[in-house]
Amino acid sequence: MHVIGTVGLPGSGKGEAATVARENGIPVVTMGDVVRQETADRGLDPTKDHGKVAQALRDENGPAAIAERSLPMIEDRLEGHDTVLVDGIRSGTEVDVFAERFESAFTLVSIEAPFEVRAERIDDRGRDVGEDEGGEGLAARDERERGFGMDDAMERADVVVENTATLEAFHERIQSIIERGTTDSEATTGSNTEVHQP
Repeated sequence: MHVIGTVGLPGSGKGEAATVARENGIPVVTMGDVVRQETADRGLDPTKDHGKVAQALRDENGPAAIAERSLPMIEDRLEGHDTVLVDGIRSGTEVDVFAERFESAFTLVSIEAPFEVRAERIDDRGRDVGEDEGGEGLAARDERERGFGMDDAMERADVVVENTATLEAFHERIQSIIERGTTDSEATTGSNTEVHQP
């Protein structure tokens, strides 16, 4: 059994890591889906009110609320698979939930990239409603994520991936993590995407 958790600010590459996992037949549990479903259940717009509902869930049910709602989904997928990727951990408290439940079978991967790179990626994917359309800007999203405890979670990562090179290089590094877990501590030659253990 192996549970791989990803943590990173918006636009860092968590969704691409999830894509690599799916391509390898590894099920992905996206913590954001818990929030999106709750947003829809409350009759709100997931593209605009996602952050507000994420905060509300934590305010109403405690800082571990979303992680705890994700556990049954993860355990269900582990019944038929050796590995599951958990996309979108946002706090040290959430790390605690998974570390306590899965112990040494849990690997936390921090995916990191500069603000300007992330902003460009978010613009390119065109999935999110921008500030000019009533949505939340990247700086505000970063501030909200950090308010959840994102920095603490990132500091606790077993593996750090600097995602500033090509998409292909990034996919290769995630592939190696999936295949070798935390034993992958080598840098990618000829690129500025690197994997290391802090």
